[in-house]
Amino acid sequence: MKLFKRGKVRDIYIYDKDHLLIVATDRISAFDFILPSLIPKKGKILTRMSILWFNFFRDVPNHLVEWKYERIKGVPEKFRGRAMLVRKAKPIPVEFVIRGYLAGSGWREYKKTGTLFGQEVGEGLKESGKLPHPFFTPTTKAREGHDLPISIEEYREIAGEFSDELMRKSIEIYTRAHEYALKKGIIIADTKLEFGFLNGRPILIDELLTPDSSRFWPLESYEPGKPQPSFDKQFVRDYLLSTDWDRKTTPPYLPEEIVFRTVEKYKEALRRLFDEKG
Repeated sequence: MKLFKRGKVRDIYIYDKDHLLIVATDRISAFDFILPSLIPKKGKILTRMSILWFNFFRDVPNHLVEWKYERIKGVPEKFRGRAMLVRKAKPIPVEFVIRGYLAGSGWREYKKTGTLFGQEVGEGLKESGKLPHPFFTPTTKAREGHDLPISIEEYREIAGEFSDELMRKSIEIYTRAHEYALKKGIIIADTKLEFGFLNGRPILIDELLTPDSSRFWPLESYEPGKPQPSFDKQFVRDYLLSTDWDRKTTPPYLPEEIVFRTVEKYKEALRRLFDEKG
């Protein structure tokens, strides 16, 4: 199979003229760098979680064709458990970001301007506080560097005739996932989705509601007004911020303890959400 694209975490291969093979590696990125340390089993956990979410949202058209290793011909053993055979779609160059809580870059802007990426959200909100309703805050999908926020008007120009439909669908997916996860003891603070066109219609593509594309917070310790512990790679970001790395040069290796605890967080998210071991 010919390599089609190598992302920060995933390698995508051309399977045949209509299908791609997406392989989730154990790489981890932070601050737009791929770290030199691997997170063992991370790719398998991300793949399994995406598959389970695609099944949960089986009523939403998506790109997944097959994930069972034995049913995908010609796939090397090293890809077992971390590969998805998918339909080849034309990606929409937008990150469909939905925020239910005020965190990260959203909180930083709110402190400065009282808005969330230019949208009015109300006064007196706290860090990590729940927003009045989920907000759609799209960004560009940058090939390199940071994704940049865009206005709803700019988004509509890019997404075209399906823009309103996809905005509603994104919020609906987030809302349903948030309600389900709460029953499992996890708050999904925000997530980013991707869509592409297949035969002229939009479908869900890429990963879905994983710790790499979402903020997962433990419900039992949730307390607005401060940053929250998480089951996602924010744990790694926080560690890197505690070092003297300048976020411009080659990043350092992660200590074994940080690697181990990161693996355990990913496993715990999978266990809580779907009662499966990582």
